Amino acid sequence: MRWAVILAGGSGTRFWPLSTPTAPKQLLPLIGTQSTAEQSVDRLEGLVPRERILVVTGAALAGPLQRALRLAPENILVEPRPASTAPALIWATVEAGRRDPDAAVLSLHADWVIFDPEAFRRTAEHALDVARRHRRLVTVGIVPTRPETGYGYIVRGAVLEKEAWEVARFTEKPNTATAVDLMAAGALWNSGLFAWTALTLIEEIRRHTPELAPGLPLLDRGDVAGFFGKVTPISIDVGLLERSRAVAVVPGRFEWDDIGTWDALPRIRERDSAGNVVHGPAHLLDAQDCVVWAAGDPIVVSGVRDLIVVHANGRILVMPRRQAADLKSVLDQLPASLRDLP
Repeated sequence: MRWAVILAGGSGTRFWPLSTPTAPKQLLPLIGTQSTAEQSVDRLEGLVPRERILVVTGAALAGPLQRALRLAPENILVEPRPASTAPALIWATVEAGRRDPDAAVLSLHADWVIFDPEAFRRTAEHALDVARRHRRLVTVGIVPTRPETGYGYIVRGAVLEKEAWEVARFTEKPNTATAVDLMAAGALWNSGLFAWTALTLIEEIRRHTPELAPGLPLLDRGDVAGFFGKVTPISIDVGLLERSRAVAVVPGRFEWDDIGTWDALPRIRERDSAGNVVHGPAHLLDAQDCVVWAAGDPIVVSGVRDLIVVHANGRILVMPRRQAADLKSVLDQLPASLRDLP
């Protein structure tokens, strides 16, 4: 009765120019030889059978994902329009419940890096069990390793059972000082790995999410286009988890990274003796702590430090690593003829 929903609709703009509309971040081999989407499916082996894995994505990626992941076509759910995570997860959960009324659903993203698949499966199994036993929406919290300001944090409340707590509150993207205080208080990173039963999710949406609840009858009738046309785009965190009192957290004791920007690669890839991450035909001379990705002609990088240098798809990007999170805003300032990739 376990199902998994993999969200795979992102465009991956923060990995421009390597990422393209038909080969975004989740389809790129950013670590190893497999894409993160392929790793996400393989990681579920022994926990959720392939026939119970649903992937939510956009029309442009449906074909590439179906071929890469070797899932049945009916398990690739194509969104009529992007509407953030809550509508996608509700639709996929309703679909799992239609096929299996007792479905317990694990929700994850296609662009994560997780180095201990066995620990991931143990945690996911525990989250699914807690969701069923306590009729809760369960989030997996990762034990922080640094005062990360780009993540959300979960403050634990009362104990539900061993290794499971009520959620007292969420804190989204704190400053460094607040992040240090949250870590000292035992707060966890909000990973975005969730578990619930189909019945509990729909019940809580009806109670707490007016942006989406009016569209549920349309899904009951199988009118997916009507549902997406009617609802207000909203994330599952803002639209439900931060409002519901039926939210629990379990700890994830495994290394996890959502590789959100080029600057994340030094955390997940091997570095040379000078701290550089290098991929492809690149030659570095007196360079330190750089991220260099050559998917085209050879690159020579000399006498610099803390840079991102990428050559891919006929474009060259050079920027300071500390500004990696701002790449999307940089792209917004470029002419479409330069920014847009085939």
